Amino acid sequence: MDGVALILSEGVFGTGDGKTANGLVRHTDRYQIAGVLDSRLAGRDAGEVLGGDRCEIPIFASFGDAIATLADRPTHLIIGLAPEGGRLPDAYRKVVIEALRAGMNVDSGLHEFLSDDPELSKLAEEHGVVIRDVRRTPPRDQLHFFSGAINDVKATRIAVLGTDCCCGKRTTSTLLAEALNRSKTSAVLIGTGQTSWMQGARYGLLLDSLINDFVAGEIEHAVVKADREESPDVIIVEGQGALTHPAAPGGFEILTSARPHGVILQHAPIRETYDGYPNEPIAPPEIHIQAIKSVFGSRVIAMALNCEGIEPAKIPDKVAEFEQRYEIPCCDPLTQDPQRLVDAVRSLL
Repeated sequence: MDGVALILSEGVFGTGDGKTANGLVRHTDRYQIAGVLDSRLAGRDAGEVLGGDRCEIPIFASFGDAIATLADRPTHLIIGLAPEGGRLPDAYRKVVIEALRAGMNVDSGLHEFLSDDPELSKLAEEHGVVIRDVRRTPPRDQLHFFSGAINDVKATRIAVLGTDCCCGKRTTSTLLAEALNRSKTSAVLIGTGQTSWMQGARYGLLLDSLINDFVAGEIEHAVVKADREESPDVIIVEGQGALTHPAAPGGFEILTSARPHGVILQHAPIRETYDGYPNEPIAPPEIHIQAIKSVFGSRVIAMALNCEGIEPAKIPDKVAEFEQRYEIPCCDPLTQDPQRLVDAVRSLL
């Protein structure tokens, strides 16, 4: 592990903009999460806020409250905000300065690189700490072009794609990999975003930061490397964006470069418009299923539902409704056993 971490998620924990914080509370192999900063929810348990069991990760009103309360002094501050445009809000900047002055490292997945900020970088140097901009890509001479080596990969490849942004693709990918490994089917996750890196994914890339010329090659390289080093039964590729999202059209490169044998489609049933675009209706799952099959030659083998806004007692009925409508296995992996997804993947082995 890299150290003990506080997550800065003021005003957004438990929401779509707080997806980095949400994901790290649910799972990370990179840090020991000591607490979350969000004054709206101070005093509550982070796991319960996310709709699960207590995880003994407290939520604090301020940086000062956290430092005064925690027995183990945090070594890292993580920016748990994932806003459109990826800029650091002024209110967050004040906390980053507090953390640097307290001798804490800062990890950020924003598009805005904090280590390029003269004031922040000077503070980091003065206090002997490091600012890591997770979305900073490797030098171009270390990037890869598509080579066709994907055709030599022996593992069964599964892509988890979504009908929208921020709908649970990474969470489903993580839970599926864990469930497959528990069932003695070896699985490796290919992370494609900053949160997966922060969760400790061993293989992956920062897809939305790469120059387009290198995206296909970096996807292929990550899959090939995982196959050669791990020899897993299954490789799961986390999706980004959505095929039809107007501002974040994602998944095309994964379908063409990773060449998945099957796709699990993530969908939030009660959403009517795309995340961040209230005037843009979401294309229904059948449009995505048809495109994946007819354009890319792959097929959707199962659906994973994000049942946000649905009463817990009604989730089984909603899952059954979608399973009957689309005639493929379906589950809500956050509230149900993901065995339906495991069985769908194992059927391709």
